[in-house]
Amino acid sequence: MKSLFISLIAGSLFLIGFPRSFGQNSEIFQKIKNPLIVIKKRERTLEVFDGERLVKTYKIALGFTSEGDKQREGDGKTPEGEFYVFTKNNQSKFCLSLGLSYPNVEDAGRGLRDNLISQAEYYSITKAIKEKKMPLQNTKLGGEIYIHGGGRANDWTQGCVALADEEIKELFDVIKVGTIVRIEA
Repeated sequence: MKSLFISLIAGSLFLIGFPRSFGQNSEIFQKIKNPLIVIKKRERTLEVFDGERLVKTYKIALGFTSEGDKQREGDGKTPEGEFYVFTKNNQSKFCLSLGLSYPNVEDAGRGLRDNLISQAEYYSITKAIKEKKMPLQNTKLGGEIYIHGGGRANDWTQGCVALADEEIKELFDVIKVGTIVRIEA
């Protein structure tokens, strides 16, 4: 009898709370003025901020080699550092996607130092970053790093950040080109 009573209370709280929390998410997202995305690889979370105020947290999947910073094309690692959204793709094969400005200036410097990219490629990447455009995507450093749908059951991407399709749809509507994305270990 006691467990039935607890189940009824829990069910009632769920039914009362669910519509309210769903509506609050939509309202909160509509009011975001200064979006920021922080991805925490170790915790497998993507946090959406409005300035310094945390708005929502999502669970994510990463590249198939989740430990460490991306070093080169094909390593399966998700990059670490500060990036920005340079494009919004509504034709993605993974529902929707937000393109991240990888490689950044630090990655380009490492690539030049380690002879992975040429001086011309380094210049192209750093110029694009300075102008807030798409950096060169097809070098030995890798590229085409996106936040996209496709599911988050396990780490499966080539280095991207994956969400459930419903979640990328919610995020896609809110995030603007130019939004800063910080990816932490």
